[in-house]
Amino acid sequence: MTTLWKDDSELFGIARNELFTALVGDVLDKMGYLHQFLPPHIKPLRKDMVVIGRAMPVLEADVFAERQQETHLELMRKPFGIMFEALDQLQPGEVYICSGSSPRYALWGGLMSTRAIAIGAAGAVVDGFSRDTNEILRLNFPTFSQGTYAQDQGPRGKVIDYRVPIEFGGIPVRPGDIVFGDLDGVIIVPREAEEEAFAGAIEKARGEKQVKQALEQGMSTVEAFAKFGIM
Repeated sequence: MTTLWKDDSELFGIARNELFTALVGDVLDKMGYLHQFLPPHIKPLRKDMVVIGRAMPVLEADVFAERQQETHLELMRKPFGIMFEALDQLQPGEVYICSGSSPRYALWGGLMSTRAIAIGAAGAVVDGFSRDTNEILRLNFPTFSQGTYAQDQGPRGKVIDYRVPIEFGGIPVRPGDIVFGDLDGVIIVPREAEEEAFAGAIEKARGEKQVKQALEQGMSTVEAFAKFGIM
């Protein structure tokens, strides 16, 4: 049990203030978790946005009408499927992370951000587009997507399940995994690996400060790596 943080709030604060995704990814590589970054086209709406929180995975599916009457599934008759239920089930510190559909429409928007902020959610990461960009930027809600596109999901997609395991760009995401994203990418830290991964990243971050100081004082990179084992 680590003594570096006592709860999620402390860990997430340390991550925002001292860490970046590359550090956590490096440590996960050493641990044998080699495929934890979401695809590189998933980017923040603004360069300085950072998201960190527990995953609340959401499964989206393509449809071809807002209300489908000829169906065996009741949710097909509902606009947006069970998206509203999923959004309302977000908990403080959780990240709405959604995949499963084709990138033809927006999966996140301004009103969704407003509701997520009221709940205390940490951010949104979607395998598709976001829209209402100026509103989201004004709200300063951490949002990561493939880019911005105004086309609505209403007649094109529905949420069909939530708080279930999903895959996002081939990367498994389970409820409660940690989602950490910045300008360089979004990484999924499995619950069973989180303590070792973040403890190692914190150690590496603090060690890199020593390396930087040594390099600034004229030490060569060969000498620095030999002394600190970090580069």
